Amino acid sequence: MKIAQNAVVTLNYTLSDAQNNLIEESREPMVYLHGGYNNTLPKIEEALEGQQAGYKVTIQVEPEDAFGEYDPELVKIEDRKLLPTPLELGMQFEGSPEADDEQQESLIFTVTEIADDKVVLDGNHPLAGIALRFSLDVVEVRAASDEEVAHGHVHGAHGHHHGHDDDEEGDDGEFRSIPVH
Repeated sequence: MKIAQNAVVTLNYTLSDAQNNLIEESREPMVYLHGGYNNTLPKIEEALEGQQAGYKVTIQVEPEDAFGEYDPELVKIEDRKLLPTPLELGMQFEGSPEADDEQQESLIFTVTEIADDKVVLDGNHPLAGIALRFSLDVVEVRAASDEEVAHGHVHGAHGHHHGHDDDEEGDDGEFRSIPVH
């Protein structure tokens, strides 16, 4: 079967920067619903369209087609006392880039520095501003079920959605909502 609209694609991948420094290698295959469901980057879908199991390719994706350019406006300095304790580098919080703008989409801010009474929070995706190189190896292609198409994502083994709760971060408390000034 060829990769086309509403195909479930299983692939292994390696993610590097443009200088071939390894960023991430899949431990388990990535499984996504092909066809513009925002389950993977559009440039990956474009590279795989019409291919089949066994196809291997390496593509480079520029920042504007991946996680965007790095935006220094999304780096905020907050008073330490406004954040929960214990606080550690790498912790993530959900917040709005503009404190008074309730209409604005919230972002995930990562703690990048802690100094005395101040904390630096970065709302950029960790891979923002980086040209990325994906080595893709298509393992399997199958037709999506009617339910998968209706829901817009893969179900079952390795599918990245296992429930239909509004809370996609789960109940593990990984993200906490805070106002970011």
